[in-house]
Amino acid sequence: MNLSYWEYKTWLSNIDYTIVGSGIVGLNCALQLREKYPKAKILILEKGFLPQGASTKNAGFACFGSISEVLSDLESHSEQEVVELVQQRWNGIQLLRKNLGDSYIDYQNHGGHEVFTNQQGALYETCLTKLNMVNTLLKPVFKDQPFFKTSNKFNFKNTQENYITNRFESQIDTGKMISRLLHIVQQKGISILNSITVEKYTEQADSVIVKTNHFEFATRKLILTTNGFASEFIKEDIKPARAQVLITKPIKNLQVKGTFHLDEGYYYFRNIEDRVLFGGGRNLDFKTEETTFFGETSVVQNKLEQLLKDVILPDVFFEVELRWSGIMGMGKQKKPIVKQLSNHIYCGVRLGGMGIAIGSTIGKDVADLF
Repeated sequence: MNLSYWEYKTWLSNIDYTIVGSGIVGLNCALQLREKYPKAKILILEKGFLPQGASTKNAGFACFGSISEVLSDLESHSEQEVVELVQQRWNGIQLLRKNLGDSYIDYQNHGGHEVFTNQQGALYETCLTKLNMVNTLLKPVFKDQPFFKTSNKFNFKNTQENYITNRFESQIDTGKMISRLLHIVQQKGISILNSITVEKYTEQADSVIVKTNHFEFATRKLILTTNGFASEFIKEDIKPARAQVLITKPIKNLQVKGTFHLDEGYYYFRNIEDRVLFGGGRNLDFKTEETTFFGETSVVQNKLEQLLKDVILPDVFFEVELRWSGIMGMGKQKKPIVKQLSNHIYCGVRLGGMGIAIGSTIGKDVADLF
């Protein structure tokens, strides 16, 4: 594509900061850079016509980790590291709410419930036994005890008689979240170019030459916020992880309300008004789901429908209306990667499926590197 003088001069010349990825991290990074550098020329490149990856394809959980996830993390992280992870998620949600406003993201606090199947009796008993320990560990974060036992009031079947609930977990509308972020970013005079794929970049003495599928240009600094797609650009401990999701058609007199974790968080569901959104199942085939390709598989989708019928909506007629997938960024450690990679290249990636909770703070942390 041959650009005109006007196109090049307006959008692609004298760029101070180029951000690759217009998800929650990239947009928040741009806003923080604008606060720090009011006169800087900031450009965001997005390969999709809407933000790709997971920012608008997730389940909309404002969560901090179910009790079984916290216990699992304690097996591979120190107590201090686990507290810091949860604190980061808590701080991120508060920053998101402050920046965008609860009404703009449809923030609702109905609590988050971990559901245990009949086959998970041992895990359920372990979580109950360690409930006080986890509450004591995390009380400094929430200024209260987050977890407590509640009865099976939603009438799920083939489950243990109680849930373990996090009183602080909430839900948002991620479409509204990104829409609001895009609105604010554009109001601040930050350019966003969609359907632009970065093919390669070359670092120079005082800039980075970026080649895309449509044009080539120079930028003073390049910032990668592509999360699950980051392994295409950088050699760090990060791998893509596809998350498959479905949503039902409206269900009359739906009783389910809140956010729910099942099978150590590998499955998750919530209500959206009178529908049930249900996602997960990558543990059925980790290798296949370690991909940057969007799509659904019969193995995962059939399991989601089976759990809806046998556990979540027993004796309730439902129909699936939509199915989709998103790409997360995972690694051996859950701590996000926020770093300067070279003289002019930076990144904020590996959100570990917690983009809503930590995306705002990771965007700020990347901007603070400058």
